[in-house]
Amino acid sequence: MRRNYLEIMILITILLICMYIVDYYIQPNYFIKSIIKIFLFLFVPTFYSVKAKAIPIKNLFKVRSVREFLKSIALGVGIYIFIITCYFILKSFIDLDNIKSILDTNLSVNRNNFIYVSLYISFINSLLEEIFFRGFIFFNLKKSIPNLLAHSISAFTFSIYHVAMLMNWFNPILFLIALTGLFIGGLLFNWLNEENGNIYNSWLVHMFANFAINTVGLIMFEII
Repeated sequence: MRRNYLEIMILITILLICMYIVDYYIQPNYFIKSIIKIFLFLFVPTFYSVKAKAIPIKNLFKVRSVREFLKSIALGVGIYIFIITCYFILKSFIDLDNIKSILDTNLSVNRNNFIYVSLYISFINSLLEEIFFRGFIFFNLKKSIPNLLAHSISAFTFSIYHVAMLMNWFNPILFLIALTGLFIGGLLFNWLNEENGNIYNSWLVHMFANFAINTVGLIMFEII
């Protein structure tokens, strides 16, 4: 069990460092970055899961009840409303022009392709992150270490993964608020997964969170 824990922690560290280098130093366009992320967050964990006989990825998608599905939809709608409300409360402190410039310069994301990018972020990117941070990290770690520690590691890695992306978007206070929100969101997603034994429900809630962020993006690019 200890060996399994150490192997997973080493693999997590390597993969997150790789993504940090890609996000902060290499800064490829969004399409290339997405291909790299699919390899690191899907293919590598899947290969390890098969080799080490860890939790199979396919087992993470078993829907146990329609009721739990509907509860997650309702929670997702609530998260969407909460994020949009926070945006309108804090928008005077957010420099959307700066964010728009960073997205265009670093990732080649602009008004012309944002709708396509937003669809990818909402449906595919959210799934990759749920597979990696919850399906791979949380479910495997909770077999080897205390439950609270597994929750904390999964939520913490989910939060720090976004550092390279967000560090130039906001002032220091908003940056810390964003990271704290991501950590809390990670704990929420873990709780949903633990309760339901899959990542399907947390994926739904994650999608709604991304719907809210993408709504802000549509406003930023003056599409709506």
